[in-house]
Amino acid sequence: MDFAETEEQSLIRESVRKLCKGFPDSYWEQHDREGQFPDDFFKEVAAAGWIGIAMPEEYGGAGRGIQEAAIVLEEIAASGAAMNGATPVHLSIFGMHPVVKHGSQAMREKYLPPVARGDLQVAFGVTEPNAGSDTTSIETFARLEGDHYVVKGRKVWTTKAFESERVLLLVRTTAKDKVKRKTEGMTLLLAELQKPEVTISAIAKLGRNAVRTCEVVYEDLKVSVEDRIGEEGMGFRYLLDGLNAERILIAAEALGIGRAALRRAVQYANERVVFDRPIGKNQGIAFPLAEASMKLDACELMIRKAGWLLDNNQPCGAEANTAKWLAAEAGFFAADAAIQTHGGFGYAREYHVERYWREARLMKLAPISQEMILNYVSEHVLGLPRSY
Repeated sequence: MDFAETEEQSLIRESVRKLCKGFPDSYWEQHDREGQFPDDFFKEVAAAGWIGIAMPEEYGGAGRGIQEAAIVLEEIAASGAAMNGATPVHLSIFGMHPVVKHGSQAMREKYLPPVARGDLQVAFGVTEPNAGSDTTSIETFARLEGDHYVVKGRKVWTTKAFESERVLLLVRTTAKDKVKRKTEGMTLLLAELQKPEVTISAIAKLGRNAVRTCEVVYEDLKVSVEDRIGEEGMGFRYLLDGLNAERILIAAEALGIGRAALRRAVQYANERVVFDRPIGKNQGIAFPLAEASMKLDACELMIRKAGWLLDNNQPCGAEANTAKWLAAEAGFFAADAAIQTHGGFGYAREYHVERYWREARLMKLAPISQEMILNYVSEHVLGLPRSY
């Protein structure tokens, strides 16, 4: 078993780290405070080719795997950008996965190259007010009329809706009470967002405020049949194909936030002198940071394992879910320890760890809650009865 990164992976890590140095914590604090999308950062990441790292080469991507994509996102988060920097990139890397796997040749040729270049932004529209984690209960409906669908419904937690030209939209094309299995009758559409029939409203939230998350209402939006991904009624299955990859990428971002928080906490513990000694000399300060370090190292191993399994086409559902759970816990633990290390100053925006804390907390909720992962492990790993 070889734990060493390849030469290419190390080069990717160093290159992303170097790019991120041009965007210090002050940049991210300002964009978070002002609710301003990090457009110049996104453009630099795209120009460097990182948006298309996991897309096929024939469509302008780099043709690399989830391991390399995870390194990119980990380093972005670890730079201090946290979720404000990782999310815009993550959505473009992962969001088009169903198109890569199930889109028509014409669709792939039309949409993947501009996404890889950063010229086309794509949002993800799945969650609804009355559905939440129960995706099969979505109510947004698309009615087929000739060569187009007419979409009516409402989505929440659609991130980057204001900046995106298109949205990967999960809709019902057959009512839930008319299908044999509740997972049937859902379809994926690559719909236009910036249309008069679409109303976008920002949701005020705790953190990651440089990237707005929105409620989106669709009132008889027309979507061409050519912009349907794969077969009608197969949308839920297409989403499942990419869930393991998403879990691994989110885990890498949580790991990165934890690394950023720990780095600042250790620096402060070495420099801050109280009672004529650096506070890092006190075990009450040192031990939580040591524990945070070990937790982060442990979740990193599971992220690497899950990524390797996925890239080698081996089953990795348990590993991907475990990686996400462990990383979300470890990242938040590190961010919380960093605030405690800073004392009262940890609550001040000036020291940035409060921003890490707010953004690390999100990882325990999205894109899947910790409790739902425990459900998965209970059922699929331990063989216990399904609880929902």
